[in-house]
Amino acid sequence: MIWLAIPAVLAAAYYCLAILAAATWRGTAGQGTAGQGTAGQGTAGAAPPLSVLKPVHGRDPRFYAAIRSHAMQEYAEFELLFGVSNPEDPALGDIRQLQREFPERRIEIVIAPTEAPNRKVGVMLELAKRARYEVLLVNDSDIVVEPGYFRAVTAPLEDASIGMVTCLYRAAADSWAARFEALGIATEFAPSVLVARLLNVAEFALGSTMVFRAAALKQIGGFEAIANYVADDYQLGKRISELGSRIVFAPVVVETDLGGESWGSTWRHQLRWSRTIRVSRASGYYGYVVTHATLWGIVALAAGQWWAGAAALGLRMIAGVWVGTGILHDRKTLRDCWLIPLRDLFGFAVWVGGLFGDKVEWRDRTLTLRPDGRIVDQSRDADRARVRDR
Repeated sequence: MIWLAIPAVLAAAYYCLAILAAATWRGTAGQGTAGQGTAGQGTAGAAPPLSVLKPVHGRDPRFYAAIRSHAMQEYAEFELLFGVSNPEDPALGDIRQLQREFPERRIEIVIAPTEAPNRKVGVMLELAKRARYEVLLVNDSDIVVEPGYFRAVTAPLEDASIGMVTCLYRAAADSWAARFEALGIATEFAPSVLVARLLNVAEFALGSTMVFRAAALKQIGGFEAIANYVADDYQLGKRISELGSRIVFAPVVVETDLGGESWGSTWRHQLRWSRTIRVSRASGYYGYVVTHATLWGIVALAAGQWWAGAAALGLRMIAGVWVGTGILHDRKTLRDCWLIPLRDLFGFAVWVGGLFGDKVEWRDRTLTLRPDGRIVDQSRDADRARVRDR
């Protein structure tokens, strides 16, 4: 039965890499929070004027706190451009309140109805047209940032070889389901990002922060070039990387908000994420099976290979807690670390579910995905079918 120990050994080796990646992350400008360490220090170059593009769809529970954290940034010159596709979007009230609270800031609302398959990208396309400045920052609408964030994420662009800056994130959670997802972000997803960087897999960016030059966006064909893809953050990073530019992580961690989501919404969100990764980077997704250390540790223990099972489970816990607390500064990781094995089994079920099917639920839409990651424009296909039937 010793062959049943092989997956556990591979999982243990993977989390050894995660521990090594965490230990070396500080030296690669990957650790810290804004206002601390390198994030709070000035550099020789002047801070470039910044256009912040914020596509918005609906009002998240802590939406106002998130957008207010951007307006409060102490930065020489920036603008906040909020885009919505629905003129009655409930988030508009919060944005107008922000305009009243910060009348000295350039805060603009753009109503941008769009027919793009990826409506978020369709909105960003209109926002980019309104942007005044050469350096653009895109992040999700629920992202909360700390003082010094703008300076931390723009400073690396002083190096002309760097084409994009991104950053890690942690998650706030109010329900048990959301706590499971937040724990997965801190102890499974973030370690996978660190391992990828350690192994020089560096063509991706995270939607928590993407900072790049307008000239690079123009070179890849603008947002129009990725408007048909569900993984717009991955496509944007990949295409800028293909220009010969580097993608680096800023020494700052931001926070997203999962609110009090239910188990059903957590499952749907995780399943969308899994299927999106599968159609974007299939080889990486299938290879990810080896990272399910809890499952393979249990299999090894059941087969009597206690040494392999104990190594997989032990290294999994060490790596997850180290990254969650030491890199992301997520205080909830220690509180919830006893849930890691249960969350891992839930994560494996999501991974299996992601192997099958081509539909994902995103906000209020159900999307069908092609094998190359593009969204099937079902309304357009229906129009073509009606034309053929005439």
